[in-house]
Amino acid sequence: MKTTFETTAEPLSQDLAFLSGSLTAFNDADVGASGRKPLAVFVRDEHGAIVAGISGYTGWGWLYVQWLWVDERLRGRRMAANMLDAAEQEAIARGCHGAWIDTFNPIAEKVYRRQGYQPFGELPDFPIGRRRVFLRKKLS
Repeated sequence: MKTTFETTAEPLSQDLAFLSGSLTAFNDADVGASGRKPLAVFVRDEHGAIVAGISGYTGWGWLYVQWLWVDERLRGRRMAANMLDAAEQEAIARGCHGAWIDTFNPIAEKVYRRQGYQPFGELPDFPIGRRRVFLRKKLS
């Protein structure tokens, strides 16, 4: 089989869909279906605008929080904690036993630790001068 390499900053959506489908099929055959399902929690103001939110997914018994954001006017009011609680409760209802999140923000790390998340790994200088911390929590 003759092959060529293509490097791009603008991959086609159908190429990414093919890659995702191929890896999913491989993993399903290897360890079983993930049961991956999106999960989001939004906080809206009186006009319906999003002022805080979480986005991630559940799969293989884990909640992964990919994005967590709180409008700066609402920071310090336990918004992140309350959203994490809501996401974790939904994850438990879906049969999850654990949750994980990562951050390179020291303030966010403190919030996650107060919520019971414990570090399990880090990448130094991601970005330069910071460290990306990976945290997990056992759900019950």
